[in-house]
Amino acid sequence: MAKRLVTLLLILLLAACGGGGGGTAATSPVAPVPQPPASANADITVLMFGNSHTHFNDLPAMLAAMLRAGRPGKTVSVTAAPGFQFLDQRLNDPESQALFNSRAWSAIIFQAQQYSASGQFTYSTDDAIELVRRTRARQILPVMFPEWARRGVNETDKLYNLHVSIAQQQAACVAPIPQAWDLAFARIPGIVLHDADGNHSAPNGAFLAALMLYATLTGQSPASLPAISPFNVDANTQASLRAIADEQVRLVAPRQHCPGDAML
Repeated sequence: MAKRLVTLLLILLLAACGGGGGGTAATSPVAPVPQPPASANADITVLMFGNSHTHFNDLPAMLAAMLRAGRPGKTVSVTAAPGFQFLDQRLNDPESQALFNSRAWSAIIFQAQQYSASGQFTYSTDDAIELVRRTRARQILPVMFPEWARRGVNETDKLYNLHVSIAQQQAACVAPIPQAWDLAFARIPGIVLHDADGNHSAPNGAFLAALMLYATLTGQSPASLPAISPFNVDANTQASLRAIADEQVRLVAPRQHCPGDAML
């Protein structure tokens, strides 16, 4: 009985770790790290709704460290909602909605819109649009987090445009994360951005995604950030990734679908 229970738990964990619409399972433990409650009194409060792509390599802590470095003198709290859920599940999950309504967040980042990895199915974006609408109604900045392409799969435009289609229905910033990964591969020979599963991020990949979210939230170039530690990304690689992020935000403006929103 105990063995059957352990097997069931492992199956459930791996099922939760796919990409936007399912992908290969992760090869590393990806359970969320328990976080202290977000401080409602912080100057900048960010909530992240997502699945294992948000939690892998503690991307939320990377983003928090960047915001603290780029906004000296301000207090920062970045909270990742617990669990691995798609956006349609977040809309109907009582715990997620309680967290959503728990304080006046500065921004909410949305990752894990379902999509068909095979291209044979269509998933509705209605629930994601409704999440953005509710965010707007509370005067909170909504940010879409398109995932990077899986290793060896040409799906950057598909992933980015899917999130743009949501922003076109309800205004939201769209971070050009998949394009930044493509640019890094082109500019930095041998850079490792994917985890061994070819789906999730390696530390370098999570760091680059966090840089793009930082630029999207603040409107500032990541090039001005100092080296940040400890996140298993060496200082030289951080500098190279900051240069990639700086180039990418000049190529694809993260704020083009939310031009009237204030910067954090």
